[in-house]
Amino acid sequence: MREFIVEADGGSRGNPGPAGYGAVVIDAATGETVAEANESIGVATNNVAEYRGLLAGLRTAHSLDPTATVHVRMDSKLVVEQMSGRWKIKHPDMKPLALEASRVFPADRVTYEWIPRERNKHADRLANEAMDAAGAVDAAGAVDAARPVDAAGASDRASASDTAGASDTAGAADSETTAASATTAASTKASAATPNPNSTANPNSTSPSTSPPTSDSSSAGVSGGADSGGRAGADRRAARAVAAPGWAPADLGAPATLVLLRHGETPLTPQKRFSGSGGSDPSLSDVGREQARRVAEALARRGTVQAVVASPLARTRETAGIVAARLGLDVHVDDGLRETDFGAWEGLTFGEVRERHPEDLNAWLADPAVEPTGGGESFETAAVRIAAARDRLVAAYAGRTVLLVTHVTPVKTLIRLALGAPPEALFRMELSAASLSTVAYYADGNASVRLFNDTSHLR
Repeated sequence: MREFIVEADGGSRGNPGPAGYGAVVIDAATGETVAEANESIGVATNNVAEYRGLLAGLRTAHSLDPTATVHVRMDSKLVVEQMSGRWKIKHPDMKPLALEASRVFPADRVTYEWIPRERNKHADRLANEAMDAAGAVDAAGAVDAARPVDAAGASDRASASDTAGASDTAGAADSETTAASATTAASTKASAATPNPNSTANPNSTSPSTSPPTSDSSSAGVSGGADSGGRAGADRRAARAVAAPGWAPADLGAPATLVLLRHGETPLTPQKRFSGSGGSDPSLSDVGREQARRVAEALARRGTVQAVVASPLARTRETAGIVAARLGLDVHVDDGLRETDFGAWEGLTFGEVRERHPEDLNAWLADPAVEPTGGGESFETAAVRIAAARDRLVAAYAGRTVLLVTHVTPVKTLIRLALGAPPEALFRMELSAASLSTVAYYADGNASVRLFNDTSHLR
C-alpha cells in the first residue's frame, strides 16, 4: 500500500483577513514531492485557512491514490489535536471542515503529527503565495484566485464545509425552502443548495433511474472561506465575489455549467408546507406539470442542455421526465440532489411547527447542525451530501451544460457557495417553483453565478 506524507499550512493577514493555504503531498518511500496545491480563499481566519490546507492536501493525495495511507504533518496544534480527537471542536466554522477532512480517507488510514513551523517551510511558502494573491482584491471585492498546482495537473480547490441554514425568513417564503446547507467545492470546482418544504411528482415514464458518469475525485472547495468576525465578518464574506466569466483566463476552457431547476408545484407548494425527503413524496399538481412543460419549451429553444440529472424524489423525477422528453435526453438520478428530511415537520406549515415544536424550531433556525424534530436531516449534514453530488457532477460534465432538477435546499446552497456568501444569505433568497438558476465552474476552481430564480418562461 502506498504511503503519502501531507504537509499543509494556511493563514490570513488580519485574522480575519486576506487568506490562503498551501499543501504538499510527498511520497513517503522516496521523499519526493509528488503534488502541491495552494489557493487564495478571500477573507477568512487563520484556522479556516489551515483546515482548508489540510483538506486540499488530503484531497490531492486521494486523487493520486485513494487506497493510500496518509501521515499529516502541520504546525497548527489546533488542527492536529482536533483531528486526532484529543480536543473538542466547538467553533461553528471548524466543525464542517473537520467533518469533511475526516471523510476523505478512512480514519484508520490517516495519522497526524504536529511539527514546528521551520519544518513546514514548503507548505508555508505556498500559503504565503496564496495570501499574496488574496490581497489582490479589486474595488468590487473580487479576489484573484491563487494558482493551484498538482502533479496530475488538476487544480485542487480546497473544500470548506461552510455551514448554512435556510428557511425563508417568514418561515418558508417558499414551501420547500426551509433548509440550507453547508459544503465544499472540488478540485473540479463545485457548490451546493437549500431545502424546501415542497415535493413533487411521480417518475415520468421517459425518465430512467440510471446514474450519470461519475468521478471519484473527492477534491472540493467553496469559493471563499468562512470567518468568525460576527456581523462585520459576515458582511465581508457576503461582499466577496467569485471571478465572473469575463475574468477567467481564456486558456481555462469551457466551464462545467449546472442549470439548476427547482421542480414544479405539488399540492403542498401553495400551502407552504414542509415537504422534504422524509414525507409522502407528492406528485406534481396540474399546475406543476404545465410549469414543467413551459420550462421544457424554454430550454429546447435555448438548445444548450446536454444532459439531465434529477433528485430521486417523485416530483423532481416527473419534472425531469417532462423536460428530458422534449429535449430528447435520458434522465439520470443522483441521490445527493434530494431534499432535506424534515422529520416530524413533514407536511406541516411553518406556523404549525412553531406551535408544536417552538424550541426545536428556534434551535434549528439558529444552528445548521441541529436536526428537525424526530430525527430529520440537519442543514450541515445535507450540505455535505449536496456538495459531494456537486463535485461528482462538475467532474463528470466538465466543459458541458447539464440540467439538475432538484429542490430549494440544493439550489440555494449551490448559489450561496458559488458566491462565497455567509450562511445567513440563504434566508435572503426566494426560489420559485419551476425557476431556473445557473452556475458555471471553471478549471481553476472559480465559480460564476449567471442566473438566479428566473421564471420568465412561466409567464
